[in-house]
Amino acid sequence: MSSHEVGPGLTKRTSRGGALTTNFSSEVFDNQVVPSSLGSISPVLRAAKEVEAEQPRVAYLCRFHAFEKAHRLDPSSTGRGVRQFKTALLQRLERDNAPSLAARVKKSDAREIQSFYQEYYENYVRSLDQGEQGDRVQLGKAYQTAEVLFEVLCAVNKTEKVEEVDPEIIAAAKDVQEKKEIYTPYNILPLDAAGASQPIMQLEEIKAAVAALWNTHGLNWPTLFEQHRQKAGDLDILDWLRAMFGFQKDNVRNQREHLILLLSNVHVRLVPKPEPFNQLDERAVDAVMHKLFKNYKTWCKFLGRKHNLRLPQQYQEVQQRKMLYMGLYLLIWGEAANIRFMPECLCFIFHNMSYELHGHLAGNVGTMTGDSIKPSYGGDEEAFLRKVITPLYRVIDKEAKKSRNGKAPHSSWCNYDDLNEYFWCFGPCFELPWLPQVEVY
Repeated sequence: MSSHEVGPGLTKRTSRGGALTTNFSSEVFDNQVVPSSLGSISPVLRAAKEVEAEQPRVAYLCRFHAFEKAHRLDPSSTGRGVRQFKTALLQRLERDNAPSLAARVKKSDAREIQSFYQEYYENYVRSLDQGEQGDRVQLGKAYQTAEVLFEVLCAVNKTEKVEEVDPEIIAAAKDVQEKKEIYTPYNILPLDAAGASQPIMQLEEIKAAVAALWNTHGLNWPTLFEQHRQKAGDLDILDWLRAMFGFQKDNVRNQREHLILLLSNVHVRLVPKPEPFNQLDERAVDAVMHKLFKNYKTWCKFLGRKHNLRLPQQYQEVQQRKMLYMGLYLLIWGEAANIRFMPECLCFIFHNMSYELHGHLAGNVGTMTGDSIKPSYGGDEEAFLRKVITPLYRVIDKEAKKSRNGKAPHSSWCNYDDLNEYFWCFGPCFELPWLPQVEVY
């Protein structure tokens, strides 16, 4: 077996059969093998590797910034693999400092990275951005690298006490931030302006579901969100639910794709074929609703309560209301975490939130305050996670700790089924106040 150097600090050993095995070394962090607890520094290390050939000093500054972030995230290096990772990264920094400093063109690190950032933005990012003709994958990577470079630039300026940043750099950073959101990586559907020309978005069943989701006619937006809406352009039903109930932005993005695919998959299989095909058929909406709310309706029937899936009198508003109910349920499910193991608890949450939703749409909520779209727990950023899910999770966590890792008798603590059983009892279940009176933060 022989060995040869394939890069600074990385050794590959070649067996006689030709197979390659890589030893752990100081280069491992460049291959994105970072401890899970330090995942947020991976983009910084990827940016360092990308620019290293052209600008080694900037690559060094990126790795130095990654080391500082890693130390802030885990200062005592208690996480799995963190100590080894930080040691390898520090060794790499010590080795690269002198040669990268010798290769520096400008008089200071601040000027060096500012100069490179401008060059990278003007000569690479802008040349790639050709609208719908551009390469989405390459553009996404370029904007992410540019964002990282600006983050490192700000850190270097702070270290060297540089108070002013060139206005051109600030303008470029704002443009990068806006475009980065447009070219965010997606799962299946590119649901942004830049993805409209992609083949999958040309399918009629996809267009039909997307059009139904964009029907926000008659929905009143919060004042602050209305201003954002005017800048961002058209927003859909799930954005409205996020504005009202405080769901997370990424949850909205995931459930938007989820709901579109559920509806389009049923729509395309309908017999007889819908006419016109590019409009979402009511049969598809009803089929998806039946699947989503079968357990909820069973739960309501068992407890002798009328469900809150109330539809309006006007026919043209019926489909929108159904989309709102389905979107609300999926958004609740998307942030429920371990509460998903308590399906009747989810029914209880949806039952109360759908009641509030109906009140908002009927204009019966918030008339005293003048704001008709705030739920009882407030619709601020991530309010649902903080004020609904987290208090319930803490109850589960408290009960789990009573088990003493399974050593305590089961009669002394409650598991998921025991807690979920509470929501099968008519009296205690509906005597529970909405919401849990727990201050999370």
